[in-house]
Amino acid sequence: MARTMWDSTVGKKTVMAVSGLIMLLYLVAHMIGNLKIYFGAGEFNHYAHWLRTVGEPFMHYEWTLWLIRIVLVVAVVAHATCAYQLSRRDIRARPSKYVHRKQRATYATRTMRWGGVILGLFIVWHLLDLTTGTVHSGGFQEGHPYQNVVDTFSTWYGDVVYIVAMLALGLHIRHGFWSAAQTLGVGSRARDRALKTVADVLALLLTAGFIAVPVGVMTGVVS
Repeated sequence: MARTMWDSTVGKKTVMAVSGLIMLLYLVAHMIGNLKIYFGAGEFNHYAHWLRTVGEPFMHYEWTLWLIRIVLVVAVVAHATCAYQLSRRDIRARPSKYVHRKQRATYATRTMRWGGVILGLFIVWHLLDLTTGTVHSGGFQEGHPYQNVVDTFSTWYGDVVYIVAMLALGLHIRHGFWSAAQTLGVGSRARDRALKTVADVLALLLTAGFIAVPVGVMTGVVS
């Protein structure tokens, strides 16, 4: 049954919807945590340390954080795999392009695939920059996330990469949330307007919330 579900188009769309909602919940929590940077280095660094001690003493140091990371990796891989397979299936079913584009297709809908690629590349860069410090620009300081964030957004390319990725994220969420609702059977003709409004608000709040961090550094509010 599981294999039949996975091989079906409906099954893959369901996996995409569930994994997308898991990532969305994480993004909301991550954005709220990021905004703590406006309360100063002490508050932000304390929050970063707290993430590693969640669940103690029942959970060992960083166990909860690693559990969250594993769930996110599974969600990202499942989401990307299903997106790729559905894309290939769509191309095989329609080898030639339509003569006329659908006028009602939104910009977000038309750019979902490229947006996913941009976000995938951004995740790799973001981890190498602020988690491992491999490509960090200002001398990565273990245990000092506030200074690491300020270093990254003190460079023009760090700001550009991050802001472009967050704009792509907003478009992805705007279309993806509504699509997930349709796939999971939540959507209906009566609820469509409300769901689209929720999708727009979520996309706007998350985009603005994430972009607020580099803007804070650029304007000197965070330094």
